[in-house]
Amino acid sequence: MKKTVALALASTMLIASFVGCGKSEEKSGTTKAGGENSIFSGELEENVTIQVLENDTAISKGYFSQLIDAFNKEYEKYGITAVDANMDQYLDLANDGPYGYGPDVLYQANDVIMQYAQGKHILPLPVEQLDCYSQVPEAAWDAYKVDVDGQTYTCGVPVNVQCPMMYYRKDLLPEDWKENWDKDGNDTPDMVENWNDMYKFSVARHSEDSNKYGYMKSLYDVYFSSGFLFSYGGYIFGDNNTNPENIGFAAGDSKKGAWVLSQLATAMNEDCIDDTITTNAYSKLADGTYFATLSTPDTYTTFYDELVGNYEEEGLSEEDAKAKADEKLVMTALPKLPESGDLSDENPSFIDSKMMGGVNGYAISSYTKSPNACLAFVDFATKYEMIMLRNETLGISPAREDVAKEVGGLSQEMFANLEKGNIVLMPSIKEVGQIWTPGQTFFTDLAKDAFRAETEKKYKDLDSLQTGLEDMSQQIHDAIFTLE
Repeated sequence: MKKTVALALASTMLIASFVGCGKSEEKSGTTKAGGENSIFSGELEENVTIQVLENDTAISKGYFSQLIDAFNKEYEKYGITAVDANMDQYLDLANDGPYGYGPDVLYQANDVIMQYAQGKHILPLPVEQLDCYSQVPEAAWDAYKVDVDGQTYTCGVPVNVQCPMMYYRKDLLPEDWKENWDKDGNDTPDMVENWNDMYKFSVARHSEDSNKYGYMKSLYDVYFSSGFLFSYGGYIFGDNNTNPENIGFAAGDSKKGAWVLSQLATAMNEDCIDDTITTNAYSKLADGTYFATLSTPDTYTTFYDELVGNYEEEGLSEEDAKAKADEKLVMTALPKLPESGDLSDENPSFIDSKMMGGVNGYAISSYTKSPNACLAFVDFATKYEMIMLRNETLGISPAREDVAKEVGGLSQEMFANLEKGNIVLMPSIKEVGQIWTPGQTFFTDLAKDAFRAETEKKYKDLDSLQTGLEDMSQQIHDAIFTLE
């Protein structure tokens, strides 16, 4: 125990002594980073193994093995080897790290990484020296910044932007969609351009076949549902998500966003109450049960593989199945919302959909014995070539602007949405961990209302929805300040 405490104290003192980053210096292929008092000011460690905790999808789809193989080949001459940490991607570094259990490098969303930063479980990084530094927009870097004693440190390196995207099947569109579902004649189906038409189409599809549905998504999922509140003026925390005393889920006209969700639920089944749809969406979209759902860009390959398998079961060759999936599976931006919040409005004015988002990236554990080797790995993993490969393998939206421009399409559109504020990044403070349970409770209740008798409904009008959102906000406040 004494040894453990000593190690933890040493690590804390090491981070506390971190000062501003200096200029980059290249020497024999190594990275010499930071000022003279920085943990990164030493030479690259040699003959070491670094444990890397990666995203499960990146591992299952083969990207991670390609990354570490390429890195190990590049750094073989220094005896540096990166290996799979072989740990749960949601491990608790704050509790496990001090006991010597944990990765040297970890890949996580910004809100998770920055919770570790506040406890000094990850290292401030000399990011100005990384190859990706000038290519990543300021909004993405901001997700990894923390202020300590009047100085700002950056504790993570952005890899990709995450936010909800609409997935749908072009081959499940009605045969007459161009005549009846393309009012503006722009060759894009109306139901993927605005929520009013998506709602109307969902009702119609289910009416024609009780086993088929239009749009399906678990309301239970706060990450996806909260964006409907943000679109009408809601927010998470005040002062640009830095002040947890100001909780804004009930702010503005966010009750209209809750109303939109309650209307969408009426065209679904009871699976929307919990996380059932979140887990079965891949197979249900592939077999045609669902027309559309929401997910993040990095799940594209999972939807794609499921659809290819379905086409093969229908008798297509593997080559033809892949070609058809390439054409028929569409990932696009979220539909626009009616300003009124009424999905039955026949002549609505539309507003942009906002969404909760995040920036996934790499961080380095404070408990590593090879910080410079870890920094070399992060630099290598965020270079143009590796981010491009990650995009090709996983379908991510890259944080590097040069890769986003090369990829084009939705990646550039996500950049624009990030700059416009339509992607509301998850707060990089530990208090964000308290929003999920109260949020799930409210959205679950909201979904249940769609299947309750009229006399038993909890949210019968906008006023009751406002009260529900205020109660949810109060529960979050209590969890942060009263029950902690």
